[in-house]
Amino acid sequence: MVGLPYDFLANPLGAVRLSFEKAVASSPVDADPVATFRGKDWGAVDLFRDFLFEDGGLSEVPVLDASSLRWIQPNTLVRFRGMVQDMLGNEYYLGAFKDGSTWRTNKFTDFSSFPMPSACETQLWERHLFHCVPVPGQNSWTLESSPPPTVGSMLNCSASQHGEKRRRDGDVDAMDLNVSDQGNGESSSCSKKQKEYDNPSFPFGSSEEFVNHDNISELRHKDHDSPADSLSCLVKVYDMPESQLKLNDVVEFIGIYTFDPDLVVHKDDSNDMMCDFIEDVAADLPPSKVPRLHCLISRKLAAQEFISSFHSIEPLNNIVRGIRESLLAHLSATLGNDGLAAECLLLHLLSRLRTRVDVVTVGRLSLNFTNFNRESASIFGNGLTGALQNLLPYTQIIPLTVDYLNTTTLQPKKNNQTGRLVTGILQLAQGTHLTIDETYMQSGTLNSKGLENARLLKQLMEWQKVEYDFEYYKLEMAADVQLLVLSEGKSNILPADLVLPFCPSVIVPAVNATAEDMQAWRWYLATAQSLPNSTEPDIYQKLQDDMVNAMREDRSLGCTDLNRWLTMAQLMAASFGERSLTLEHWQMVKELERLRKERLK
Repeated sequence: MVGLPYDFLANPLGAVRLSFEKAVASSPVDADPVATFRGKDWGAVDLFRDFLFEDGGLSEVPVLDASSLRWIQPNTLVRFRGMVQDMLGNEYYLGAFKDGSTWRTNKFTDFSSFPMPSACETQLWERHLFHCVPVPGQNSWTLESSPPPTVGSMLNCSASQHGEKRRRDGDVDAMDLNVSDQGNGESSSCSKKQKEYDNPSFPFGSSEEFVNHDNISELRHKDHDSPADSLSCLVKVYDMPESQLKLNDVVEFIGIYTFDPDLVVHKDDSNDMMCDFIEDVAADLPPSKVPRLHCLISRKLAAQEFISSFHSIEPLNNIVRGIRESLLAHLSATLGNDGLAAECLLLHLLSRLRTRVDVVTVGRLSLNFTNFNRESASIFGNGLTGALQNLLPYTQIIPLTVDYLNTTTLQPKKNNQTGRLVTGILQLAQGTHLTIDETYMQSGTLNSKGLENARLLKQLMEWQKVEYDFEYYKLEMAADVQLLVLSEGKSNILPADLVLPFCPSVIVPAVNATAEDMQAWRWYLATAQSLPNSTEPDIYQKLQDDMVNAMREDRSLGCTDLNRWLTMAQLMAASFGERSLTLEHWQMVKELERLRKERLK
């Protein structure tokens, strides 16, 4: 098979158009060649899959972020990793039109690359809109970056796009893709660009020029749904089932990037037939502020996939045990040589929501370290926070005070005036670690918002759910967040599964772990956490008998305590790289519980 005469990186739309023309030409004579492509791929995506994954092109695709935005050219192939912050519904667009006897396509773009005749046959197609933001709390070591291109590569990129236009239309200077600024009626509504690109000048200037991004700093700060140093993106997804992507999913998108900070949006053009369809819901995400990405390929990402060395392989027990010991030593040193706290913290870091049985969440293990005050938190709390940021892909911190509860927006809320979901602190990706620092909490009065925020945090800890406010109704969204509480006494707001008084013996100087150690520890945590767990029937019967005897000896034990023991035993097995729970792991957990209860006395 002869390859396409287009550069997939610099001119992906060329490959899209050529594959479309070939698909139409090969269609049966008696069939409607374009209607059959509504909601379907005609082979363009397969071409990109082969280039990316068979021919090794994925490593050449630049990552779209706030830094690379300064040099990436429009209409080129990019990668973007982000969390689905808002689902904006569907958008109708002119997917194809007939230019004489030839069908042209506008798929994977926001404007027509060809002048559209004054009277033309068109096809109205549909695509899905998602507002995506960098994953909240994503730590810097997980971020990919792309180096700026060389002068030679920039010239090749420009030549590819410019040369493709020459082959297609002969003289690119003779093209007039835009509606006249005076509205002289030379083109009908079907020849106009779609609404956000209805501009009297070509949207991105000449193909040899880079987009002027002098206002990128302003762009970052004005997007209230993103951190000040991040970049959100409006992703347009094609030919996808409605349920494939959900709110808060973390996704890698590979597609065609469009952006212009100088673009003028005209909303008062009553003659434009597309004005009733396109991007009304995204009016406060104008293309002059938020890049558009037309998705060719997407895949959901688990938190573990941000770890460069992570592979789903069978861990070798001797290797896992060595890494476990070195990680425990690191955690213990971070916690002032408190070995018991390090053991409990390790189990906590390996926990995740495995399933729900009615209202019971199976697999979670929230942790409350007590005996923390402002002084110890400034030493050990900061050290612990830094260690977690270096070990886990996503980490967030909430400094819990009365003023914070009374003023901060934790709950995501739908603005029905704009049709947008306004983010809250608790809109988090699956697998996020959340540390709640209560050491600055003082006596005070909670207002109605403070009481609501306290309820939301408690609901997240107990049920792993976050309540979203859609104004006329509220909807509980499933979460999977690890929660660690640092407090002076047992938290009255957040009832953790495991409460342990923190008892450091010495202040250990900060030890900078090597890059090899960090990589091994990250791999270990991701691998052990992802292991399935099981218990052999005979072992499970022995555990049941042991739990019955424990309840006879200690009448204060309840089902909640026994379920926690079982969860801890399964996590203990996973910490050794084991898939099956053994009596040895059970006895280790019972010893941990004995030592913990001694501290509680």
